[in-house]
Amino acid sequence: MGTISTAEFRNGSKLEIDGVPYTIIEFQHVKPGKGGAFVRTKIKSLKDGRVLERTFRSGEKLDTPDLTYAVMQYLYQSGDEYMFMDTSTFDQVGLTADQLGDAVDFMQENMEAKVLLYKGEAINVEIPNFLELEIVETDPGVKGDTASGGSKPAKLATGAVVKVPLYIEVGERIRVDTRTRTYIERAK
Repeated sequence: MGTISTAEFRNGSKLEIDGVPYTIIEFQHVKPGKGGAFVRTKIKSLKDGRVLERTFRSGEKLDTPDLTYAVMQYLYQSGDEYMFMDTSTFDQVGLTADQLGDAVDFMQENMEAKVLLYKGEAINVEIPNFLELEIVETDPGVKGDTASGGSKPAKLATGAVVKVPLYIEVGERIRVDTRTRTYIERAK
């Protein structure tokens, strides 16, 4: 286990507090007129997704968590568990919807994902930033209505709902940014 100093904080940096791994989502160095400098942070638990605000003294050193990634294939959903298989060892692990967070709306059978392991235990998953998905439900398209810039909700095969241009039809495949849940373009 290594350490990280407050001077090395970046968005996405990982740290461990009381045996829980966190990632930094926001940080701000503060130098008050009197007293010591400090760093105000928002950190997100990699185990349960809770966001906390914590303040650290400037120069404070914190432990970094023992994290590894394994590329795994998503197999199926069984009750509240989403089952993944390590393609090199064929070991299977289950993650809950809470652990998957927003990724739960984009899970497709056989897709590859990076499963985050903390001390060997699966705690979180990273899916690709861009996916090609089929539209299964949306209002009928309006022919020639490309200039108005309007949009409508569309339900994807995985269950996620994204806004798409008015001319997009059911059955089309589109590219989606899974981080922002936004339509990018029609799939080629």
